[in-house]
Amino acid sequence: MRRILLILILLLPLGAFSQQTSLKWFKGNTHTHSLWSDGNEFPEMIIDWYKSNGYDFISLSDHNILADSEKWVKLPKHPFRQKGFRDYLEKYGKEWVNYKTDTAGIISVRLKTLAEYRPLFEEKDKFLIIQAEEITDKFEKKPIHIGAVNVKELISPQGGNSVAQVMQNNLNKVYEQRERTGQAMFAHINHPNFGWAVKVEDMMQLKGERFFEVYNGHPHVHNYGDSTTIGTEELWDRLLIHYINEGRDLVYGLATDDAHDFLEFNIKTSNPGRGWIMVRAEKLEAESLIAAMEKGDFYATTGVELDKLDFSGKSLHIKVKQESGVQYRIQFWGAGKTKGSEQEGILLKEIKGIDATYNLGKEDLYVRAKVISTKVKENPYAIGEVETAWTQPVRAR
Repeated sequence: MRRILLILILLLPLGAFSQQTSLKWFKGNTHTHSLWSDGNEFPEMIIDWYKSNGYDFISLSDHNILADSEKWVKLPKHPFRQKGFRDYLEKYGKEWVNYKTDTAGIISVRLKTLAEYRPLFEEKDKFLIIQAEEITDKFEKKPIHIGAVNVKELISPQGGNSVAQVMQNNLNKVYEQRERTGQAMFAHINHPNFGWAVKVEDMMQLKGERFFEVYNGHPHVHNYGDSTTIGTEELWDRLLIHYINEGRDLVYGLATDDAHDFLEFNIKTSNPGRGWIMVRAEKLEAESLIAAMEKGDFYATTGVELDKLDFSGKSLHIKVKQESGVQYRIQFWGAGKTKGSEQEGILLKEIKGIDATYNLGKEDLYVRAKVISTKVKENPYAIGEVETAWTQPVRAR
């Protein structure tokens, strides 16, 4: 019997996935910041926000640091920051909060490490904290940031002689650590258009790059590009076409909120809850989540949820979890097999409604789905933004 099951599994098309009863959907975010770097809130308050708002897993990805040492921060006298401290003290108490006040009235607080605050929040099969960092590097004046998720050890910025080389050097360090330690981990290129730093031509040169942020909720990352620079969705399609024509693996798109601001919510601040991923995995464990993501069994969203996401190896089926009074358009994007360095992704099919299927033909390089709702995003990244979701690209097998 076991032999028969193994044969059936091996016969499944590579990259195929479907609704299986043993799999569950988990909501998570891999990019947010705390007082350990340039966020403005204490880690415990941040983790509590995500857990209270229905997330299953979260990574605090502070810049070039892990929360594993002694660190004190001085609190500015800004009213929001002072109130934030009072709220923190009231919630966790003087026995938990380590702080001191100097002769000038400046309050300094010792930040809790991951090892200290993790037991307050983690619950088996209910909530998970995954250690991460944002490797924060640059080439000349161009910011180059890479999320390193489930790292075991801190990775310092590696530098390089070009934008592509800086990215490659840092990606290599993540996967070298994974190979050396045996711990599942992955890297994703963050906000390519931040500082207009990373071009599609830079990303085309990368080896082993599998993930990037197609959506980031920080107000300064230029998700949609401008008159001279393409947006992240067009970048995604061009990158997919290039990778496939070179016989390389598909690249997958994440949504993150890149939250820094937890004390004031408005369109000018980088707040939590703007973008996240939904991962279909066997268990709420880092290894299981990463394995599912590497198969492309997840989607990125700013609010739209899916009831079904099935790929048989030949057809991609989407069914939206409908909200009352909200309409949806399901778009299928892809490209044909005509080669060319300037080839772009095109809209292959669009359905108004909550249920749609795309059957891949022989000429389709890949297809990915985008679901656009009429529901205006609460506290959006940009004025007029509506809730949207993006599935990962698939290829016919």
